[in-house]
Amino acid sequence: MVDPLAEVVTLLRPGAPFSKIVSGAGHWSVRRTEYGQPFFCVILEGSSCLAVDGHEPMVLQEGDFVLIPSAQGFTMSDVAPVAPDRADRSPPSETCLLRGEIRHGTQSGPPDVRFLVGHCVLGSPDAALLVSLLPQLVHVRGEKRLSTLVQLVGEESRQLRPARDVILARLLEVLFIEALRSTAGTAASPGLVRGLADVRLAVAIRRMHESPAKPWTVVQLAKEAALSRSAFFERFSRTVGVAPMEYLLAWRMAMAKNLLRRKLGGVAEVAERVGYSSASTFNVAFTRHVGLPPARYAREQMELERA
Repeated sequence: MVDPLAEVVTLLRPGAPFSKIVSGAGHWSVRRTEYGQPFFCVILEGSSCLAVDGHEPMVLQEGDFVLIPSAQGFTMSDVAPVAPDRADRSPPSETCLLRGEIRHGTQSGPPDVRFLVGHCVLGSPDAALLVSLLPQLVHVRGEKRLSTLVQLVGEESRQLRPARDVILARLLEVLFIEALRSTAGTAASPGLVRGLADVRLAVAIRRMHESPAKPWTVVQLAKEAALSRSAFFERFSRTVGVAPMEYLLAWRMAMAKNLLRRKLGGVAEVAERVGYSSASTFNVAFTRHVGLPPARYAREQMELERA
């Protein structure tokens, strides 16, 4: 059986080489606006408030994991939410470093919260396109497997053992993937994760991934999901965040770029494999979606590899 989430994650090639331990005490807040970089946060102990632009503030507790595949502006603070315009936007100075941790707020004494934060690196040049298929925000709490991973991350981050950074990076990669597939108990915004958690929508999504070249219509996909056309369209759009045919187009373009980049066929062959009846119609759709013709895209990717 085709696994849509596995296909997307495989193309994304996620890694997590950049992380740091941060602690906070007393009243503190910090504002970040690193747009486009996947951001994650693991609460090792205590609690903190996270306010992501466009979402309600949430109190994070020990063991929680938050993933923002395409980071928007956000504010982290002690448990009292802080307005973004009142948060500290400056990076912590060297005087904020305590025992290898970055400290916010009161500089002495035990922390009220300690967490591991960082940015993921997505190895795919199609990251922006693929990330659009994922939820804007994933907040996981109470998942046993994730809790075990969080515990391992916490233990590794506190020790200065050999290969610590390598182990941390690998653990965080697994944490990233596990968070995406953890749907039960997950407060995920609209996206592929929520779509796959819906039994009926999952059938239609899997059919699209199993047979991307099939000339799907909304009516046919609704039939696969055992829903009426209108009910399917509304439910899919609300749960996944995009209309069914828009999702199918995004996946076809991601596949096409991957095939062209890996030189697994000419333009005509790639067009057929991703569901276009002719190279010309594929050329038009690809150019509109990607910004340049498929043949030129393939040449540029080849030149980048040679550079």
